[in-house]
Amino acid sequence: MNDVQHNNALAFSARVLGALFYFAPNSTLAEPLVTAFTDGEWVTQWPYAVLHADTLSAGFAAPAEESLAEAWQRLFIGPDALPSPPWGSVWLDRENVLFGDSTLALRQWMRENQIAFDVQQNEPEDHFGTLLMLAAWLVENGREEACDQLLAWHLLPWAPRFLAEFIEKANHPFFIALGQLAQQTLAQWQSALLIPVADKKLYR
Repeated sequence: MNDVQHNNALAFSARVLGALFYFAPNSTLAEPLVTAFTDGEWVTQWPYAVLHADTLSAGFAAPAEESLAEAWQRLFIGPDALPSPPWGSVWLDRENVLFGDSTLALRQWMRENQIAFDVQQNEPEDHFGTLLMLAAWLVENGREEACDQLLAWHLLPWAPRFLAEFIEKANHPFFIALGQLAQQTLAQWQSALLIPVADKKLYR
């Protein structure tokens, strides 16, 4: 895969995964993606080789007692404690809090790189889905070096643990498959990184 193909693949997969992890499945941005995954169309369009693609496709399409919208609410909004919180500082901060030191470090990095990225009011910038969409935006705007830094310093240090717990506790076939696809995709990104992933202590 040459540089252009790599950039296109990363931007496409990051934007799709980011939307599915961030937006409600019945939202304008996510609903067409949900349809593509439940219909199986994603297999021929995904830019990376996927292990056990048939199993993942079956998961995306599998019926469940809980609706997709209900599962998304339970996994990402609450009101109960989230099974696998999607914010980096929950994993990187000793107190497992939102807006922890890792969030402040991300903000500082964004300021130093003149990156203005809109998030919902009073929401931490280190949401898994938000960071994926930011990675896509950086690549689409020719900021490949900044994208590598974002991945190596602010996402990949905690994302594997988050995804492993997300898959274990999702309790819905669509989101289990989504977590597994994200695992494989982020591993592909990491294999192409030109800088090492930061070794950060995880507290969860």
